[in-house]
Amino acid sequence: MASDGKFVILDAKLYDYVVAHGHNADPLLAELAEETASKLGRVAGMQIAPEQGTLMTMLARIVGARRAIEVGTFTGYSSICIARALPADGNLLCCDVNEEWTAIARHYWHKAAVVDRITLKLAPALDTLRGLPLQENFDFAFIDADKANYRNYYEEILRRTRSGGLILIDNVLWSGEVLNPSNRTADTRAIRELNDFLAQDQRVDVVMLAVADGLTICHKH
Repeated sequence: MASDGKFVILDAKLYDYVVAHGHNADPLLAELAEETASKLGRVAGMQIAPEQGTLMTMLARIVGARRAIEVGTFTGYSSICIARALPADGNLLCCDVNEEWTAIARHYWHKAAVVDRITLKLAPALDTLRGLPLQENFDFAFIDADKANYRNYYEEILRRTRSGGLILIDNVLWSGEVLNPSNRTADTRAIRELNDFLAQDQRVDVVMLAVADGLTICHKH
């Protein structure tokens, strides 16, 4: 499909304008981002962007999410954004393997007063997912973990997502490397293959957005 030019290339100033003109200035999340950067350095780049967090909260609220799942929790930014959208009796299942990073998340879950809505499973996510009953009916899911397993995570979660539920997948533009033919790393290939697959998957409606590092939203039929 030919491009008709209806997009804007963001430089730093325009991006700052975009962030400033949404409800993205949350003090607690800003504190979490600062602590993550100070403790983890360059690894902090794995954290989602503020406007992406705002969008995720809105989407979870729009679908009336009560049960949610996240693969890849890191230090807790995205989990707080999701958990805040859930009702008091809702639950977010967080799957991760890193105790150090999720210790920061636990601290901020308490500060955000969402800890009662979150269950953390420290184990390989595929083991956790495959251990869930097939009748699990998730309303909302977020995948942001090891790229080689993205397709596996997607399939296991899709089987356990209700009709009308949403699955969000992060890093689908991979800093633009999806279009770099010389990049043949396993992670890049996995993202390309999933992107191509989702564009043809008739079980869902799909839109890829140029939010942060690329975000794909899948709406299950």
